[in-house]
Amino acid sequence: MPLAPLTSDKLYRIAALNGLSDACKSTKHLTPLDEIVGQERAQHAVEFAMSIKEKGYNIYAIGRNGLGKRTMVMRYLNRHEPNGNSHTLYDWCYVSNFGDTRCPKVLKLPAGEGCSFKKDIENLMKRLVKAFPLAFDNELYYSRAEKLKAELASKQEATLKSLTQSAEERGISVSITNQGDYQLVAMNGKEPHTEASFAALSAEEQLAFENTINALEAELRGIVRKLTEWEEQYSEKQQKLDENIAQEVVGHCIKDLQVKYKKVADVKAYLADMYADILDHIDIFLEENEEQVALAYASLDKKMPRRYQVNVLVHQSDECKFPIEVEESPSYHSIFGYIENATYKGTVFTDFSLIRAGSLHRANGGVLMMDAVKVLERPYVWDGLKRALRAQKLNLSSLEREVTLSGTISLEPEAIPLNVKIILFGDYQTYQLLQHYDPEFKELFRVTADFEDDMPRNDTSEEHYARFIASIVHDNDMLHCDRKAIARIIEYSSRQADDQNKLSLHSADIANLLRETNYVARASNATMIRSSHVEQAMLNQELRVSRLKDHVMQSFVTGTTLLDVDSQAVGQVNALSVIATSDYQFGAPSRITATTAYGSGEVFDIERSAELGGNIHSKGVMILSAYLASVFGKTAKIPLTTHLTFEQSYGGVDGDSASMAEVCAIISAFSGLPLRQDIAITGSMNQFGEAQPIGGVNQKIEGFFDVCGIKGRTSGQGVIIPESNVHNLMLRKDIVEAVEKGEFTIWAINHVSQAIEIFTGNAVGVEAEQGFYPSNTVFGVVQSKLNALRR
Repeated sequence: MPLAPLTSDKLYRIAALNGLSDACKSTKHLTPLDEIVGQERAQHAVEFAMSIKEKGYNIYAIGRNGLGKRTMVMRYLNRHEPNGNSHTLYDWCYVSNFGDTRCPKVLKLPAGEGCSFKKDIENLMKRLVKAFPLAFDNELYYSRAEKLKAELASKQEATLKSLTQSAEERGISVSITNQGDYQLVAMNGKEPHTEASFAALSAEEQLAFENTINALEAELRGIVRKLTEWEEQYSEKQQKLDENIAQEVVGHCIKDLQVKYKKVADVKAYLADMYADILDHIDIFLEENEEQVALAYASLDKKMPRRYQVNVLVHQSDECKFPIEVEESPSYHSIFGYIENATYKGTVFTDFSLIRAGSLHRANGGVLMMDAVKVLERPYVWDGLKRALRAQKLNLSSLEREVTLSGTISLEPEAIPLNVKIILFGDYQTYQLLQHYDPEFKELFRVTADFEDDMPRNDTSEEHYARFIASIVHDNDMLHCDRKAIARIIEYSSRQADDQNKLSLHSADIANLLRETNYVARASNATMIRSSHVEQAMLNQELRVSRLKDHVMQSFVTGTTLLDVDSQAVGQVNALSVIATSDYQFGAPSRITATTAYGSGEVFDIERSAELGGNIHSKGVMILSAYLASVFGKTAKIPLTTHLTFEQSYGGVDGDSASMAEVCAIISAFSGLPLRQDIAITGSMNQFGEAQPIGGVNQKIEGFFDVCGIKGRTSGQGVIIPESNVHNLMLRKDIVEAVEKGEFTIWAINHVSQAIEIFTGNAVGVEAEQGFYPSNTVFGVVQSKLNALRR
């Protein structure tokens, strides 16, 4: 019984949209989908990772580009609040460490209070800058300072006066030189002794003067020590006076802040340290040292002492309940932050106020999303990321110091506690490389969100897909799609999935098609997107990328590529293959020929010998050789050597989808029976001759159909495919119509023998007892010829 060809209803599955109500006429009547359709597995993985708080449960999202990985994660995170029952968010600030300025301190403030605290400190500094000069430039301060000076001067004067009187009584004059030294001189009445007059004195008188002067010098030394002590006491009293006034000023200005932030431990401690430091650096506010003060005020934004600035590294807005950061260009500095340098009057310096945040700082307490390949491409980023996740701390260190041996002076800011989920988006190859070569990867990224390429097609999924289309229309402010346009887009999705029973989840393709369809509709002044606009957009897409296809088809027009589509030939068959570029693939038939010569049963693969055949193609040839040996060489070797090749093939050949075609060509060469050239075949086979599915079946059928149109169409033309590929059929409308009219035929087979029968028009034959086939069958003819050669 001859094999019945496929009917037209098997070649294309229309979208009936049974899941939509009859009242739904367009996407205007559909509720947009607020989640990515068909990615339940990946969504559950994300939910699990976001719910578990232990270290190492970061996410690697696997899937091809365009599956909507980032969109799905963003929509999930925006809908849910993972922080609801976990840690709270904080603002993070860097301030000066007054004990060691190279190690700035970090302040943790409640979310939203960082900028408020910075403003409070700025206002405090403004008040102090005005209050200090006023406090030290008034009559009360001057009178208290003068009183201390007068007390010192009075004591000094009284002591020196007493010494002077005592010396005068003993005939000694006490005076002060221009250099400030004390001088004791023996007196001759009211005049000092000259050398001559002193020499005229008797030895006893001279000795008496010398003893008196020595005694007075000893007394004077004691008085000088007292004077020094009194001056020190005066300095201490003056400093105490200044400190008391400064304490009054600072205490009055800072008390409101101390009350406001008394519940914030970090800020409370910082205000206490700052209070003490201001008292030690009053000169900054009084501008006593111009150079030092100028450098202290060398700020990039505010005129206030740099050491009291507050650097708000991360400020959480009031609306932000869960920070979500997307790092488009992950570099060391953009992720981990960096420290800037400033220049003032030729001096390069840096301090805590020049620390800049990275995306990890901003994402702290939330999620940071990055592309895995970009992270791995940039030097030191991957190691730094692992280091931060292991330690759960964010150390801001200079990259230059990390990668050089020089002792460059830099800051060592206090580390910030890190609580973040990292989501890496990447493909399977990158995932496998990390799994294989980085043992830490498994520990740090324990959750894999595996995104599906397609989803089952049924009424419910079609309804979800229609809502997905509606969401793209709404998000991009497009014209609405009518019901037929929705159906056509769903059918296009099924074609992209290469399966009647599935829908592609490559959302980028659907979104691009809708954008181009919207352009076509608006260009034609339409008020709604219709199926004709979808068809035109698809034609436009194909036109842009089909240059190679047109070039290949032109070779059939000119006869450069030899192919018969309306005759019969021995050892010759039309096979189907797919040619692919980076963004387009199409089918093109090619001729396979087989010739035989007396030999020992080998199948000589010319493609392999010429190093044009790939490993999979060579495996297919070995399998068909095994099949032929199992049929015709059970009792004796096949006495023929077969040479097999793709004609006019000047590039590489790979894949096993031509193995059934090659068997047909070899059987024809063995038997001498001609094969129909108006039929092409595709499909691989196993050692038992069973047909196995192949890829690109739609493109292969369309390629042969187009060549038949070029060469001249006849009613007997058609294609043989494996039966297991029937569910992959989503053929062009013109092919479906041709099949419906009987102008083109598609057979679905499950064994290579069925293909041989279609090609030759003869029965293959069933093996009888003792391994013989009937003489009037194809295999019987082959067997008789081989037996004749054996004899």
